[in-house]
Parts: sequence; C-alpha cells; structure tokens
Amino acid sequence: MSVDLVVVGLGYVGLPLASAACAAGLTTVGLDVSGEVVAGLNAGRSHVGDVPEATVAEMVAAGFTATTDSAVLATSDTVVLCVPTGLSASGDPDLSAVRAAAGTVATHLRAGTLVVLESTSHPGTTEEVVRPILERGSGLRVGEDFHLVYSPERIDPGNERFSMHNTPKIISGCTPLCAKYGVAFYGRFVESLVVSRGTREAEMAKLLENSYRYVNIALVNEVALFCDRMGIDVWDVLHCAGTKPFGFAPFQPGPGVGGHCIPIDPRYLESKARSAGFTFDTLSAARAVNERMPSHVVLRAAELLAERGAALAGSRVLLLGVAYKPDVADTRESPAYPIARELLARGARVSFHDPEVAEFEVDGRAIRKEHPLPEALSDADLVVLLQDHSCYDLVEISSTGCALLDTRGKSAGGSVTLL
Repeated sequence: MSVDLVVVGLGYVGLPLASAACAAGLTTVGLDVSGEVVAGLNAGRSHVGDVPEATVAEMVAAGFTATTDSAVLATSDTVVLCVPTGLSASGDPDLSAVRAAAGTVATHLRAGTLVVLESTSHPGTTEEVVRPILERGSGLRVGEDFHLVYSPERIDPGNERFSMHNTPKIISGCTPLCAKYGVAFYGRFVESLVVSRGTREAEMAKLLENSYRYVNIALVNEVALFCDRMGIDVWDVLHCAGTKPFGFAPFQPGPGVGGHCIPIDPRYLESKARSAGFTFDTLSAARAVNERMPSHVVLRAAELLAERGAALAGSRVLLLGVAYKPDVADTRESPAYPIARELLARGARVSFHDPEVAEFEVDGRAIRKEHPLPEALSDADLVVLLQDHSCYDLVEISSTGCALLDTRGKSAGGSVTLL
C-alpha cells in the first residue's frame, strides 16, 4: 500500500510536520530509530510539548502509525528527513544522523519519490552530502528519476502564534523541477511558500536567521555588562531603544543562549567558512560573549552571597527555570547546565525548580527538584532566576526575603539583578 508521506525522525521537527500533514489529509507514517518513541506514539502518547496527546490521538485515528522498520520508505511518495544535526565532542558539525538517514532512504528509494531534507546544516549539505548518498545507494538520478529538495525547518517550541501552517516555508530544489515538486507538496498544508534560487541559498538563509539572533543576543549581553560597570539601568536603555519603530529589533540579555538552533547553527556557519578560507569574525566575537555569561552568573552569585557574609561553598542555591525558553520543557543547550556545573564545582549545594521540567541532570549527576516552590524558597540561601516561566511572580518571591539573583530582568521590587 502506498502512503503520501514518511517522516524520518519524530522529534521537535518531525512530529509537528507529521501532525500538519495528517491534518491536511495526507496518509502519513513516522519512522524513528527509538522503539520507545514509536511505541508511545502508537499508544497515543506525545513526547513533544508542541504536539499534545489529544493531537496524537487524532493522528492515530486518522491512520497515522509510527515504526522502526525502514521498509516503509519504499511505499512512500514523499520522504522528509527531520533528523538532528548537532556537534561532535570536539565541537565540529556532526552530520552522522543525516548521512545514516540518507543511506537508509537510498536502499529503499524508488523512481518518482520526492526526498526532502529539513535538518539544519551548512551550505552544500544537500548537494554534496545527501545527493551523492541517495544516487550512489539507489542507482537513480536527481532531477531525472527522483526529486531532491531542501526546506529548512522553522519550528519555534512554545510559540502559540506561529505554527507550521502560517510560518512561511522556504523551498529549494536541486533542479527547477525538484523545487516544483517541493512547492506542490508543502502547498498542501503551508499557507505561504518562498522559493529559493537553490539549495545552498536556502541552507545559508537558515543559518543567517539563527546567527542574526545569536549575534544580537551577544550584543545586548555585552551592553548589559557595560551598563552594569557604568551604573546605567540596562532595562531602561532597552525599553527606550525598543520604542523606535524602525531600524531596531529588541533583544534581551540573559544568562547565555540555549535551544538546539541558536548555540549550534553559528558553529556550522563558522566551520563551513573556515573550509572556504573565510573567517566570520562577528560570530567568533559573539560566541566569546555568550559563552562567558554562565560564568558571570556564578560570579554574581558569589558576590551576592559575600554581601550577606556567606561563601558560595556550602550555600544552598536554587535555580529557577532550567528550560532554555519560557513555558516549555526543553532543556537542550540550556545555560542552566554550565551554571549548575560551575556552582557544583565551587561547592554549592544546587537544586532546581521548573514547572515544565521533571528531571535535570548535569554530567550524570541528578539535581534535586524542589517542590512546592514556597518551601523551596524558604530553604535556599540564594535563588537564581534563569528562565522567566509565566508562573513565576518575582515580586512575590522577593517578598520572602531570600537573596534573589534575577538574570532575566523581570520586575521584582527590591530584588537583585544580574545585569
């Protein structure tokens, strides 16, 4: 039996894509290497915050199934790769998941199939990495026997305003005909499509989007540090600058950068630039600023405790919000990790509270979760706000009299702020 779509990789990108396709009436199968993920989805359970279990139940009722059997690829008209692209232990781009997925697809590829890569990577990945694997493994040719498209994911976990349906989708193909097939596919469930000149331009556009955020976060972080040195209220500076209706986009400083994209994607761009004999000085400078913010948080924590006659070693430090962004359970690349690691190394007794995150582990060491919050606050020597989940009322927290280090700039009368 033929299916419209097989989504390879059912994580933060793949599952929302499968959901959107199912809602549009496409017969959809999910392929994942995790038996646990597959079993959970088939039982109606979701492991992705943006796809509630009610939605998974609707998908299953509409005929969606998940599997670990790659043979399903041979039955699909369209295959979309949504596998992770992270960094190796040495900090270099790691395309092993993309290569493995492309190799698996190649062994089952049939003529007429549309193959799409959504995973973020450096310019040239579609043409120089994925295409040769598919052609060599299948004996088929791109643009003649099958169609190859790059369409970068634009998933923003926790964003209730923009979903896959109403976020413009970039489409690029190895040939003009490939791009047309991509437009026909995504046009079934995405409102607005933007056709790129080629796959390298689309790959570069994705890296530019996230590098733009990375650089601007670094800028406001460094501005905040300077304002602290000069005795200037950085939050008033940002408020005033943010009233300009043109030529300025507001960003907020904080304890670092997190998420799968923002800390990682610029490294892909830097790596590709080095291989081309080019140096991205702006990205290197931004990385230096952003990567030193966690240490700055620990330094301020030690200073605040010292003002109260206490040392960091032996003090009870409560981290509020270890997710990388507000009101999500996603801790990928969260600055909470290096902050907790350094606090522990300096002898602090670290615990955490996060309404979205059930477990938090640093280098194999489980950090105790405090609950409920009022009792946790009364037991702490220092409370550090790392993520401003909507349930946190800092005016109420600061009224408890605990030492509060606010790294997010929320209004809390009398609290101590990082920046």
